Amino acid sequence: MSFILNIETATKNCSVSIAKNGETILCKEIAEEGYSHAEKLHVFIEEVIAESGISVQDLKAIAVSQGPGSYTGLRIGVSAAKGLCFALNIPLIAVDTLQTLASKANVSDGKIIPMLDARRMEVYSEIFTADLEVERGIQAEIITEESFAAYTEKLYFVGDCAEKCKPVLTKENFVFLEEIKYPSAREMSKISFNKYQKSDTVDVAYFEPYYLKDFMMTLPSKKQ
Repeated sequence: MSFILNIETATKNCSVSIAKNGETILCKEIAEEGYSHAEKLHVFIEEVIAESGISVQDLKAIAVSQGPGSYTGLRIGVSAAKGLCFALNIPLIAVDTLQTLASKANVSDGKIIPMLDARRMEVYSEIFTADLEVERGIQAEIITEESFAAYTEKLYFVGDCAEKCKPVLTKENFVFLEEIKYPSAREMSKISFNKYQKSDTVDVAYFEPYYLKDFMMTLPSKKQ
């Protein structure tokens, strides 16, 4: 029996789950306008373990969102995960934040495009098939009217970028699933368990989150 603790802090959603053999048995999360990760994360970790009726010694691994996402949020999540792995001498599993986000979309056709807000019209994005196979890896890009124009099938956009991207991405085959805004530790469960079964883990000492930070330098306009 494999219990895995999943930690997702890459966005405004501070989310923690306990999974047994890839199935989420308990999840606690909160998404606020301001980041509450520093205050909530360790409380949620203690609560999900206690309410699941297990002890930390029952955990087989810790899974953490690896980004891209908030620098501060990722640092908090990874630091907590590393500390637990060191203390318990168990492996650390890194999970693609955008894959977790895409996993929340239940579609049978087309492509799923998870996008997380960077700044201005910039986003972090990835492209998945309807069965969650990666078709195009993570990119940091500026969204324009020509973005994703080569695709003729249905494209389902998820993430926190709908407000700024929907007025620009207006093709008939573009669908915004606006109710799916942030990734959650709930959807990490299956992904982390699959990685655990394959011994797909990372080095606890040297692992760093995938920030994709400052991917484009915006120069100030020259004064006339």
